[in-house]
Amino acid sequence: MCYNEGQIWSEVEALQIGTLTIDPPVLLAPMAGVSNRAYRLIARRQGAGLCVTEMVNANALLHQSRKSASMMDLDPEEAPVGVQIAGSDPETMAEAARMAEAAGADLVDINMGCPVRKVVANGDGSALLTRADVAEAVVEAVVKAVRIPVTVKMRAGWDASSITAPQLAERFVALGVQAIAIHARTRADFYQRPANWDYIRQVKARVGDAVPVIGNGDVDGPQAAARMMEETGCDAVMIGRASFGDPWIFRRVVHYWRTGRELEPPSAEERAAMALAHLERLVELKGEFVAVREMRKQLGWYLKGVEGSARFRAFATALETASEARELVAAWLRHARGRAMAWQ
Repeated sequence: MCYNEGQIWSEVEALQIGTLTIDPPVLLAPMAGVSNRAYRLIARRQGAGLCVTEMVNANALLHQSRKSASMMDLDPEEAPVGVQIAGSDPETMAEAARMAEAAGADLVDINMGCPVRKVVANGDGSALLTRADVAEAVVEAVVKAVRIPVTVKMRAGWDASSITAPQLAERFVALGVQAIAIHARTRADFYQRPANWDYIRQVKARVGDAVPVIGNGDVDGPQAAARMMEETGCDAVMIGRASFGDPWIFRRVVHYWRTGRELEPPSAEERAAMALAHLERLVELKGEFVAVREMRKQLGWYLKGVEGSARFRAFATALETASEARELVAAWLRHARGRAMAWQ
């Protein structure tokens, strides 16, 4: 395929991960504090072919952490869904994978990308990219522990001088991993530098057609999704931060692939309605106290696109009750109706 602006991409194929079919091949990335049960269902309804849970700490899960266990509460409507687990002890990771399978996961994803200091300090997340023997032992244990597909999401390497993802991906495939998601940054990059999509191309070149490769990093809209697939040869795209306050991005990507045309951005009314639906679902799942505090940042993402929106987002950071949140959204909408939406 050759990408040209306005091209119809009707030939984009469904993603096949083992016996699991993901259609369309656009995924919601696992993100702490974001890809919870409420948001995953929203993303699925907006066109994401697969969503993956927040990172579940395997050690905490086995120590009966209620919070970790709750991250594996899955909604039947969101299937197919993946559960991401993190850890560096093979036996612990294997048991966590079994628990994920028992909870109804359609696949288990192993985290080898988290750059957070407290995670890598334990040898987990992107720290595994520097310890090939441990990483391979974890993969082998998890693959043997479950019947569902196992995938790995990793960064390109620890830093620019140690790009280990291509070699590791090849080894993981030999051990039975059925898809590789590659975030096109190193651990040292965190999120400050632009993603280097060539890292995705290198991984795809290394594993070929043995398993699908999922590209992640700086997919901020439909044209970026199309360019990533064309430039890297990846089989699917995974969207993370660009979906903050914008679950419509999945629908826009799919529409662009199928028609070659861009959809209009959501109206102020759509943004307000989605924000309220998100709030109500989170209250239902987690109770008002927890839900409102988690929605503070979510509302900050939804309530944008209008001149003068900054003050509404500032108010969102101090919300205490669902009633206050509803009133804030209503006030923002009244403000927005008096001004033309200017997508940011």
